[in-house]
Amino acid sequence: MQALVLNTFSTRMSIEQLPVPQPGPGQVLVRIAASGVNPLDTKIASGAAPHARPSLPAILGIDVAGTVEAVGEGVKTFHVGATVYGMAGGIAGIQGSLAEYGVFDAALLAPMPQGLSMREAAALPLVFITAWEGLVDRAHVKADDNVLVHGGAGGVGHMAVQLAVALGAKVSATGSAASRAAIEALGARFIDYRTSTVDDYVAEHTGGAGFDIVYDTVGGVTLDASFKAARMYGGHVVSCLGWGTFALSPLTARAATYSGVFTLLPLLSGEHHARHGAILREANKLIEAGKLRVRLDPRRFSLRTAHEAHVAQIDGSARGKLVVDVAD
Repeated sequence: MQALVLNTFSTRMSIEQLPVPQPGPGQVLVRIAASGVNPLDTKIASGAAPHARPSLPAILGIDVAGTVEAVGEGVKTFHVGATVYGMAGGIAGIQGSLAEYGVFDAALLAPMPQGLSMREAAALPLVFITAWEGLVDRAHVKADDNVLVHGGAGGVGHMAVQLAVALGAKVSATGSAASRAAIEALGARFIDYRTSTVDDYVAEHTGGAGFDIVYDTVGGVTLDASFKAARMYGGHVVSCLGWGTFALSPLTARAATYSGVFTLLPLLSGEHHARHGAILREANKLIEAGKLRVRLDPRRFSLRTAHEAHVAQIDGSARGKLVVDVAD
């Protein structure tokens, strides 16, 4: 099979001919159609993501969509010919999706819902799982909660906005002026982070009380701002980019709480794989109900031009999720 291999950090990946792997117990062999591109993929490629425990040479690509070609011993959930998708590799020495074939733990995968293309499916797993773990597993979002999503037009952000709206919450989302139409189309009230202070949007959208849930998908000073935006007595802040050192005093002064999301943990630890598969099955319900869609960048990339997709991710020119078409 052809595979795109990273042999040295901060260099171009090279196409190599490798043997097709064979599935072991609990695994499936997938003929890969598409590979989603995430910011973490580019950080791994540059050597800037030690927390992902990359092991060179590596085949990157965390998100995958394709067709089951063979099943290993004990696999009952999928059959040959089934179309599947998931967040299944590309870190910690596990083969990723920038190859024509890959062996993945069946528990990490879900069946593709009707109406979803391979490209859309490959763009969805990491960002939806991250949104779900933050809003549902950590913050326990419910109908009529007042929710703020920082970075509402981004990969995780546009999933979090749609998920919160689908679950009946009242949603506001920050972004640049250029992202206003995209954010409002998802059902959220737009906040221009460049022109509105925390006090401004807390007053406008919560009457000064603060938000029940704040989901930070940006990190840094935005997480500091999130602590100030949470409501008193039970507000909850979630972040998927909580790296660094932060002062918790604004949160403590509100008797509010914080939790972090680290979506890579099942892949790194080898535990709780089935949780990811279960979350993607929840995504399927929302997709089939017309309540969830993934925004794709229209550009097309192949294994030979995947480096250009990484460049587009880094330079900020992406207008939606980037996807590499692995199959012809």
